[in-house]
Amino acid sequence: MADARSTQGGDGEVDIGGVPRRLDYPPISVIDMFEESARRRGNGVCTWFLGRGRSYRDLAAEVGVVAAGLTQLGVRPGDRVAVALPNCPENLIATLAIMRLSAQVVQHNPLYTTDELEGPFLDHGARVVLAWDKAVPAIAPLRDRAHVRHVVGVDITRSMARRSRLLLRLPAGKARAARARLTSGTLPAGVPGWRDLLRHGCIPGSHPRPAPEDVAVIMYTSGTTGRPKGVPLTHANLVANCYQGIAWTRLSVATEGFLAALPMFHAFGLTIGVLAGLALGAEIGMVPAPDPALMADVVKRRQMTFLVGVPPLFAAFLEYAQEHGVPLRGLTTGLSGAMSLPAGFVERWEAATGGRLIEGYGLTETSPVIVGNPISADRRPGAIGIPFPDTEIRLVRSDDPALPADPGEGGELLVRGPQVFGGYLGQPEETRAAFIDGWFRTGDLARCEDGFYVITGRLKDLIVTGGFNVSPAEVEEVLRRHPRIADVAVAGVPSPRGGEEVVAAVIPQGPLPDAGELRAWAKQHLAAYKVPRRFREVDELPRNPLGKVIRAEVAALLRQP
Repeated sequence: MADARSTQGGDGEVDIGGVPRRLDYPPISVIDMFEESARRRGNGVCTWFLGRGRSYRDLAAEVGVVAAGLTQLGVRPGDRVAVALPNCPENLIATLAIMRLSAQVVQHNPLYTTDELEGPFLDHGARVVLAWDKAVPAIAPLRDRAHVRHVVGVDITRSMARRSRLLLRLPAGKARAARARLTSGTLPAGVPGWRDLLRHGCIPGSHPRPAPEDVAVIMYTSGTTGRPKGVPLTHANLVANCYQGIAWTRLSVATEGFLAALPMFHAFGLTIGVLAGLALGAEIGMVPAPDPALMADVVKRRQMTFLVGVPPLFAAFLEYAQEHGVPLRGLTTGLSGAMSLPAGFVERWEAATGGRLIEGYGLTETSPVIVGNPISADRRPGAIGIPFPDTEIRLVRSDDPALPADPGEGGELLVRGPQVFGGYLGQPEETRAAFIDGWFRTGDLARCEDGFYVITGRLKDLIVTGGFNVSPAEVEEVLRRHPRIADVAVAGVPSPRGGEEVVAAVIPQGPLPDAGELRAWAKQHLAAYKVPRRFREVDELPRNPLGKVIRAEVAALLRQP
């Protein structure tokens, strides 16, 4: 691991929990960070995927070969290449190969529909897509709708252990079902496969390498208007958040096992869940879906010590492990985000693992983590914690962000630090609105209690469900296309599983179909987590004098029994 020497701030203080306020970040790119670990770790296991381990040396070699294959498809420095894959070695290899070309990775949810992908693709303009073979049918229409030139299909079962692949070919129903979940089995005519990228030697060492200030990854986050916004994160942003996360959680070089269950198209899953592991030279146990059974299988076979996730994932995993007698004592550190952790659950998790489970806070725009509870005993249940090293937090008045919040009162949380992005892709007005005097406006409301920050609400209307942001406007736009829906308003209501559920208040056009039919229709245009869990028929929607729906009143209406 490149040397990230800890230094104290000018006042000599050290944060609660013993983590320095200041770190020195090496001026390197993500690919530099990986290659240094590959040189140091050599034959040490880098990825473990469905029964098969691959070494750092082998992975680095394949990164070079895939990079050469991408150049044959016309990828040049500064180009954008889309990746639509579940967690698997190919996703990691593709991500690093694109970076090695000084190009930009655009991560996408491989379960998105064509409609959901079209807007982002028109925005970022990627002409090459590396896609899960099961996602190819959704991506293929983008050749006409978004000018995509090359689609490469990936059968992720080829990264499994040979015995596991053979078991998938058995005629038994369970084997067929498992195979269908992992691969389509075939690619359409004219769509090359992953192995077609491996026929062009290795990228020459003289090929331009990325600088720390270059864009490494673009991720998309929903806006309050429903229009997706591209978030470019530089190599320096990602490297900084990796080192901040490592220092915060006190992880050790090459002695950790990262259980990578949170998807890599999620900033938390990519940066802290995977890239920080590469910085350490750790083993990364990858699962193609955040499925407790798959996670338990990795824990039974390998020594996994670190897990990032969202509260519903931790809860489902603990429940599965206890029901099936899977010991979790090796998981010494858990970092949770996206929604608050119930204190009672933290106690249950720590009793089962013997480790620590702490809460953090961040956004895609901040790479993502900016605040965390200390890993030490100095933590505070119900609070998101204290700022990461080199991260400054400011609370301002929600009605005027140019003014500081009144003492003792909460306000909008602003942040600046080395992990904070520089602005949205091609959206200068959105960028100007997101910053004030160099501080990024999170849109979330918070208060500070003895140095610990507590989220009290948010200015934005985004619904947080299962750790993912859902734009109500996007869901409403889709539902309004249904011939039996005259108007609709969508809001988040508290879920008994934690976080929120997407719920719709609907003004019908004639008899309204039942919820199952509406959900099935919506799933043709939206990812499953965006589809409303419930539909409530109403005569009218609450509106202000200008005719705008008052979403807070919609949410209150939908919370009623």
